[in-house]
Amino acid sequence: MTGEFVAFVALAMVAIGGGILMLNVTKVVHMVVSLVFTFVSIAGLYVLLSAEFVAAVQILIYSGAITIIMLFGIMLTRHQDEDEPSAGIGKKLIVFLGIAAFALVMYLGIYDLQLGEEQADLHVKNTEQIGISLYSHFVIPFELTSVLLLVALIGAIILARKDEKGEDEK
Repeated sequence: MTGEFVAFVALAMVAIGGGILMLNVTKVVHMVVSLVFTFVSIAGLYVLLSAEFVAAVQILIYSGAITIIMLFGIMLTRHQDEDEPSAGIGKKLIVFLGIAAFALVMYLGIYDLQLGEEQADLHVKNTEQIGISLYSHFVIPFELTSVLLLVALIGAIILARKDEKGEDEK
């Protein structure tokens, strides 16, 4: 076993554990902390794949900015802290079977996947390769994504304003 394999298994277990923990804890702040563990371990997996730029962006954007925005959203909004009844064994079994089926389908889809014989040297100038590819081959999807995010931001503002008007009328 190589060190890279051990690092992969450790990071994968932390990512899976963080996801499972996020789904099973009851306090929202604990969910965000377990999500941070998942984000950081995924960044470690990117480093193992020689994608240092993507790993740095993962840490800065997801582990940093998105997590802080989620915490601010949690702290600044009013929410009811009601205890929900625990799911029955039947519901847990159905969820487990769904997850197992998804894992099997993904495994079968990836097992014999052939991506072509062309090998790119990812260790050399990977940030430059991403920039050239993004701004030459994928400029239209990049711009459409920015417009989509702008529309989502405007929609969120409109929805938030409607909620404020609804509270003022009560």
